[in-house]
Amino acid sequence: MLDVVRLRVLLAVARKGSLTAAAKELHYSQPSVSHHLARLEAETGARLIQRVGRGIRLTDAGRLLAERAAEIIDRLDATAEELAAHVGLRSGRVRLAAFPSALGTFVPEAATVLATAHPGLRLHLTETEPPEALRLLRAGRVDVAVVFRYDDTAPEDNGITMIHLLDDPSYLVSSTPTDGELTGHAEASWIAGCDRCRSHLLDICDKAGFEPRISFTSDDIVAVQALVAAGLGLTMLPGLALRAHRHPDVEVAEVPGSTRHVYAAVYGDPPHPPPTDALLRALRKTATRAVQKTLRKVLTENL
Repeated sequence: MLDVVRLRVLLAVARKGSLTAAAKELHYSQPSVSHHLARLEAETGARLIQRVGRGIRLTDAGRLLAERAAEIIDRLDATAEELAAHVGLRSGRVRLAAFPSALGTFVPEAATVLATAHPGLRLHLTETEPPEALRLLRAGRVDVAVVFRYDDTAPEDNGITMIHLLDDPSYLVSSTPTDGELTGHAEASWIAGCDRCRSHLLDICDKAGFEPRISFTSDDIVAVQALVAAGLGLTMLPGLALRAHRHPDVEVAEVPGSTRHVYAAVYGDPPHPPPTDALLRALRKTATRAVQKTLRKVLTENL
């Protein structure tokens, strides 16, 4: 019997015309796409793709199977939607872990979108930082984890699919006006946040040519901004954190080259259970709006 996940991979390759583009669409690694295609060729006993220069193309057998795969998958997806309407999304639960500034900004809006579309579906929320959220995801204690990572953050474990939601610029937060450049603050006291944020602070200050003198550490954005407002140090905060809470006596300026990337993480390959897919759709919808809302708030309050 043909594997449906592998048929989806073949269909993506046929649609996109390359392994790289198919992997990006499916949120797989390229080796995973190649593995699925190899297994599908073994199952069918037919050669489905062939190398052409530095690219690939489907063989006649590959095109035939891709056409049939499109029909099969369309029918399966339609059936799943019908079944979900009767069972999966009329009752049950979906569990989400998210970091504090996500819970303070776009996650509540996503919860409202989900509740409006599927009033019988219960959403359970857990507030936690990314490393613990991913541990809960791997342990099967949550269905989706909203996490963030920086360009210098170590890659996540295999088996976790990361779905990009938004990019969140970082801001230098000070008690006096600042331009966002770090090089002029080598002698200042600094206030660090969670482990992942602290690691990024050390990295970006190192790129600016100095090691920050960290005097305080707190992952409470209210406390951190109060310390800054009192003149006890500088900090870096992402836009979502400033949208969730902005102390009236701090000044902010965007830090060039410092952006955190926010993802919805799920365990395993798609297709996911209907409640999980419904939550992912709600998160994508509200995350798009969150970017503009955050930018407007930060700019307006900085005038």
